[in-house]
Amino acid sequence: MTKDTQYTRNELGALGEQLAADHLTALGMRVLQRNWRCRYGELDLIVEDTDNTVVFVEVKTRTGEVFGGLAEAVSPTKLRRLRRLAGVWLGQQTQSWANIRMDVVGVRVGRQKTPEVSHLQGVG
Repeated sequence: MTKDTQYTRNELGALGEQLAADHLTALGMRVLQRNWRCRYGELDLIVEDTDNTVVFVEVKTRTGEVFGGLAEAVSPTKLRRLRRLAGVWLGQQTQSWANIRMDVVGVRVGRQKTPEVSHLQGVG
């Protein structure tokens, strides 16, 4: 992967989600679902943390800073939608978890030879 590699939007998103999943599993988390969809939208990753916490992860993949940093990546409107989607997903499950959390994983591709991964826990 070089700085000159060109990706389509879908390829970039898929790369970011894979790198985010790899990052989270390296932290000991277990991926429960990827790209879960319902009529209200999509959840990028749903993982279980080591302390029996279900984590809904929004993955933001960027090639630069044009759209702002990771802190600005998830607006209050987006958080409301993620909470709604999480509620729908949880309503379909038979398992229960001790805690629920929303995280954002940012992946920046192209600035350096290897992608940069940032992880914000408990954003909403």
